[in-house]
Amino acid sequence: MTTSHTSDAKDTDAAAGNGANPADDQAVRAELSRLRDSIDNIDAAVVHMLAERFKCTQQVGHLKANHHLPPADPAREARQIARLRELAENAKLDPAFAEKLLNFIIAEVIRHHETIAKSA
Repeated sequence: MTTSHTSDAKDTDAAAGNGANPADDQAVRAELSRLRDSIDNIDAAVVHMLAERFKCTQQVGHLKANHHLPPADPAREARQIARLRELAENAKLDPAFAEKLLNFIIAEVIRHHETIAKSA
């Protein structure tokens, strides 16, 4: 998840003296910095949560390999996608985006499970 700072050019123009009140400009920059700090903290939390998720899915991969279960579980994946879409809707997040994200994660998990199964 990357952040796009398309307004930075406008920020620079305002700071260059294009009629903006310096006090207002300073307040805007402070608010922008505060919001970006929050975004950075959220991104860090997302990365740590994904790391925890992958630790669990690695354990699932080993369990599946040890019991000769297939790396993918399409029925579980479908339930997870439906569940995540509902969570996204309730959180006012685009469900299609949430589904794309989960599909990306699932593909990576399956790849890990296949690698684990080959080495078992």
